[in-house]
Amino acid sequence: MTKIHLETFGVGKPIVLVHGWAMHTGIWREFAKQLAQNYRVTCIDLPGHGRSEKIDPFTLERISDELVNIIPPNPPFSKGGNEHASCQIEGNGQAPPFEKGAGGICWLGWSLGATVVLDIADRYPERVSSLVLLAGNPSYTQTEQWPGMDTGLLDDFAGHLNKNCQATLLRFLSLQVNGLPDRKILLKALKESVFECDAPDGNTLQGGLKILKEAGFSRADYSCLGHLRRPGCLGSRGCGSKNATVIAKLGIKCNRQGRACAVFIAQPGDAGDYFPIYG
Repeated sequence: MTKIHLETFGVGKPIVLVHGWAMHTGIWREFAKQLAQNYRVTCIDLPGHGRSEKIDPFTLERISDELVNIIPPNPPFSKGGNEHASCQIEGNGQAPPFEKGAGGICWLGWSLGATVVLDIADRYPERVSSLVLLAGNPSYTQTEQWPGMDTGLLDDFAGHLNKNCQATLLRFLSLQVNGLPDRKILLKALKESVFECDAPDGNTLQGGLKILKEAGFSRADYSCLGHLRRPGCLGSRGCGSKNATVIAKLGIKCNRQGRACAVFIAQPGDAGDYFPIYG
């Protein structure tokens, strides 16, 4: 089994946070601690990111499989039998036992993480009770039905990544706080969080861009969310605001907020109020 790094905070109903491209759990540790006042929050490093072991090939299906394998299928509060199964957590000791029985959990995905949790909801619907998409899009690239990013721009970004990985990642980080108050202070904090771990290798970074370029969810794909008690998404200015409108047309409840991509960085104390998780 691939070594996957998890960090867990708090007690209560479980939420799993799945970060975006080139990031790791450190990006929203403070946000997780705020959510942990009311929930049991697990932050997970995607394969090849942070302290998690890399995988080859780095594909959407493989990523989803790895996450589903490491996250227990049933939360502590779910109804079930008296038998328990434990899940080893790298870097965080042993997690409390999880009861066997029916019940999914809430998955929150940001950017690339949003694409991952959508795939999990599609292929493992029994493992998902609710879903939150933060700056997530049905498609990141432009199509006849979707005004997304021009594929040429994404290819250009991938080319710069090959030439100067460090500079490209710094450019990417600056975009995350674009338009936010105290941008320079936030960018400094963001850099400190992100660079506490080595950057993913080139194959992993390029693999993530390939997923963003090729993955897409149609109206038919979103039928997989029909079982969710509380599906939702959080659109954000300049990074995912349009997705709120499009997903709403697909029949999914959305909350639209005029925020930059990484709202949880600027306001970790109240970002959790922007979306429904359980209820």
